[in-house]
Amino acid sequence: MSNQILQRQTFQSGSTIFKEGDEGNLAYVVQSGEVEIIKNIDGETKVLGVVGQGGMFGEMALIDSGPRMASARAKTGATIIVVTRSMFEQKLNKADPFIRGLLKILVDHVRSSAKK
Repeated sequence: MSNQILQRQTFQSGSTIFKEGDEGNLAYVVQSGEVEIIKNIDGETKVLGVVGQGGMFGEMALIDSGPRMASARAKTGATIIVVTRSMFEQKLNKADPFIRGLLKILVDHVRSSAKK
């Protein structure tokens, strides 16, 4: 990412960053603030986790091109760095093939576990 200009986005508390089911073509790194990962389960919104400064979210869709498994919204005011598919693939292509394969397997396991 260091060779490219990083795009940043800011979100007010409560703002939606992406929705479950959306096409996933970007991942994000939290520069400041906090982001909640949420999912509607049995008609109720559940917080699955909170991502703070330095944390990444939305990366699974970049690994396997699947739809978003959950929604993301700003818990507080947040500034996030956008990671494009091209940036992600550049980094991933430099990784050992074993690591790339392992990431794909892990994502497949997470997605299949979420369907249960």
